[in-house]
Amino acid sequence: MIAAIAVLAFVTAERLVELPIARRNTARLLARGAIEYAPRHYPLIVSLHVAWLAGLWLLGWDRPIQWGWLAAFALLQVLRVWVVATLGARWTTRIIVLPGAPLVRNGPYRFLTHPNYVVVIGEIAVLPLVFGLPLYALAFSILNGIVLWIRISAENSALRGASHPSF
Repeated sequence: MIAAIAVLAFVTAERLVELPIARRNTARLLARGAIEYAPRHYPLIVSLHVAWLAGLWLLGWDRPIQWGWLAAFALLQVLRVWVVATLGARWTTRIIVLPGAPLVRNGPYRFLTHPNYVVVIGEIAVLPLVFGLPLYALAFSILNGIVLWIRISAENSALRGASHPSF
């Protein structure tokens, strides 16, 4: 039980620390002339992540830890840090494009177009498995897939400079 609470507290703290960083980066980018694309889908992302984490607290706080899955989740956290560090001041939770700025091509972006979403897909699936909740992992992975389809479509459109939906 203590291990489960510690894992959930870590993930919650991580997300709470990231929010002001993302807000600060967003504000700075917008002040430099960046444009936010497809803002209407953002509440969907927030709602999904809040529901996912709240549900894990509700269902997982007193469950035994599956240590192999925890190791996989720890690896995902290393990748998360790599992505955030690579993007630096350009990392945000929204789709923000700074006109004229080149795309990031170093770090994990040398290998993948959207490494952050690979990490998020992994986290949504793996953390419930840490607590032995495979159906929870499946349900939220499906929901996350739908939301990410909207998000990645909008982001790709914004990065191409094409017209993009407001959703």
